[in-house]
Amino acid sequence: MNVTLKQIRAFVAIAQTSSFAQASELVHLSQPALSISIKNLEQSVGGQLFARTTRSLVLTPEGKTFLPVAKRLLTDWDTAFSDLNNLFALNRGTLTMAAMPSFASTLLPAHIQQYHQQYPAINIKVHDVIAEDSVAMIRSGEAEFAVSFDPGQSEDLDFEPLFTDRFIVALPANHPLVKQKNIRWQDIANEPFILLQRPSSIRQLIEQALLEQGIELQVEFEANQLATIGQMVATGLGVSAMPALCQTQLHSLGVICRPIAEPTVSRRVGIITSHRAPLSLAAQEFKQLISRAYSA
Repeated sequence: MNVTLKQIRAFVAIAQTSSFAQASELVHLSQPALSISIKNLEQSVGGQLFARTTRSLVLTPEGKTFLPVAKRLLTDWDTAFSDLNNLFALNRGTLTMAAMPSFASTLLPAHIQQYHQQYPAINIKVHDVIAEDSVAMIRSGEAEFAVSFDPGQSEDLDFEPLFTDRFIVALPANHPLVKQKNIRWQDIANEPFILLQRPSSIRQLIEQALLEQGIELQVEFEANQLATIGQMVATGLGVSAMPALCQTQLHSLGVICRPIAEPTVSRRVGIITSHRAPLSLAAQEFKQLISRAYSA
C-alpha cells in the first residue's frame, strides 16, 4: 500500500470543506492535482472514500471511519517533526552521563549549572560511579560519555584528556605526619593503610608505582568507595592515598591532606566516549563546555 502524506492532507481538507475548490486552497494544490491525489488514495485503500453527485460531496461510511484516523496521522506527523526540531534546537531532550564520584561531587555541579543556564529544557542524568563502571556504561550505551580516569588504550573507546590529577595522602587530624608539609610514600609504608578493593584501577596504579620503588604498603582495611575510605581515615583507622579531586570532601570530614611524592603518582582525567556511537547534540554541547573549561 502506497499512501502519502499529501494524499492524507488532501482527504482531510476535502472532508472538512466538502468542496474541492476550498480544499485546493487549504492544501495549495490545483483542483486537478487534488482530484488525482484522492483517486490514488482510493485506489491504494481499495474503495471510495467520497460519494460524489452533481450537487454534493459527502464521505462514504468507510470515509467517515477513516477520517479520525487520518486526522490523528497528520497530528502525529506534525508532532514528530516538531519534537525532532526541538531536539536539534536543544529545546528538549535528555543527557545521560557518567562521572567518577570525586569529579561528580566537586567540579561537575558548576559545569551543569553553566549548561543548564544555556539549555534549561535539557534533562540531565548523572551516574556518579567508579571509573570501571563509567567505562562499562559507555560500552553498554547507558551513558553517552563519562568523565573519569584514562581507561588506557582501547579500540572501542576514545579519551580526551582534561587535566592530570596527582595523588595526595589523607591523614587523621591528630596524626604525627600532619606536621610535615611534604610526605614520601616511604613515610607511610608502615602505617595502617586503607585502600580501594581490587580490581580498582586506582589501587592498581598505586601498587604498580610502589612496586617499581620496592615499597609495600600495610593494607589493613579496604572499601569500595573513596567516600567510605575518607570516613575511615577521619575516625583514625589509618591513612590512605587518594586523587587530589577528593580534597574538598576530605576536608569536610576533618581529614588532613598533604602532597605525597617519591614516587609521584598521578593519572589523567578526561572525557570518555564510544568510538562507534555518535553523541547527541545535547551531549556534544556539554562535552565542548567541559573541554573549554580545562583548555586554558
